[in-house]
Amino acid sequence: MTASAIQILEQQKRLLSPVYKGALKKAEEGFRGEIALKFAVQVADEAKPPEIAATQTMFAANGGKLDFLACELDSLAYMESLRAVLGDFLKPDGQYFVFAGNVDISKKYSITLDGITFNVLPLDEATVYNELLDLIGLERNDLKKLDTGAKLDKIAEAAVKFKGKFPVVSFEQGKQEMGPIRIPENRPV
Repeated sequence: MTASAIQILEQQKRLLSPVYKGALKKAEEGFRGEIALKFAVQVADEAKPPEIAATQTMFAANGGKLDFLACELDSLAYMESLRAVLGDFLKPDGQYFVFAGNVDISKKYSITLDGITFNVLPLDEATVYNELLDLIGLERNDLKKLDTGAKLDKIAEAAVKFKGKFPVVSFEQGKQEMGPIRIPENRPV
């Protein structure tokens, strides 16, 4: 049996602050939390937060491949790190949503990196959770009484059916148009 995405990412010590981690009813595994993309240099056994992380992350996977991923990155430029860390888990027909903190609020893109397409959207004041629900057409009230795993199941199920199309731009063009990194206070997980 092949190792799951969660098992491999855990072995690499990349899964941080899990709100949910485990099996789903409609997918083999799901995760909600943070993924470390670039570790900070450690001195002795001192624990430090990662230099770069995919925060507010949600994913659902089957057969070790992510069917759905949504996360927040402080900078669009960090997509290269996301692609590098999750490379073995991504598939060409997956639905991947990156909310970048430094993308102009009026812009939405479709960017392909190494054969994997990402829907890139701005994240202004709201959370990935709320922005994603609005994008894929799920009502918060329909999810209220569900536990975290069941919510993740519903979100993943709707996200993989997402048919929205955004203007296709190259990663280089997206980086040229991005603004400076904004670090908001009290960010949610």
